[in-house]
Amino acid sequence: MEYHNVKLIHIDWTGPYLLTNITDLMDEEIDYGIYQIYGKHPVYGSNVLLYIGKADFQTLGKRISQENWWDTNDSSTIMIYAGRLAGECTPEESNWSKEIDMAEKLLIYVHKPAYNSKNLSNIPEMDLKDVHILNWGSYRALLPEVSGLRWTSKLDSIEHGIYRVD
Repeated sequence: MEYHNVKLIHIDWTGPYLLTNITDLMDEEIDYGIYQIYGKHPVYGSNVLLYIGKADFQTLGKRISQENWWDTNDSSTIMIYAGRLAGECTPEESNWSKEIDMAEKLLIYVHKPAYNSKNLSNIPEMDLKDVHILNWGSYRALLPEVSGLRWTSKLDSIEHGIYRVD
């Protein structure tokens, strides 16, 4: 079985960053992409993946600073990981934005962070069925590789059997 037209997205993760040094993520040339927030959750415990978000028309630092992470139960333990998309060349801004959007949606759907619950049931399968993400660097609790083939219904109707010796 062969599959063509797979959109491969490489994400290079760095971190951890604290809320106090979030300004380190405001470089107007490179600081766009996906971010992960880790911290304390009343049910899941300490140092767990709480949220996955995106920043595509503003820097990661600016986007994260707009959220209310300072108002959480234990903001001093919040750790942030920044994921910048990587590849052979930088795409046009509209394509870069689309890749960020697809990567965020697939990562949320697969990892189900506690504070992303509103997005879990509406994965746009048509957009994500051919997306394949490779996570590099400090990707923490994320799977190193995530495929829309696995997490959408694209393969549900394919009949298959276990290989057998004839």
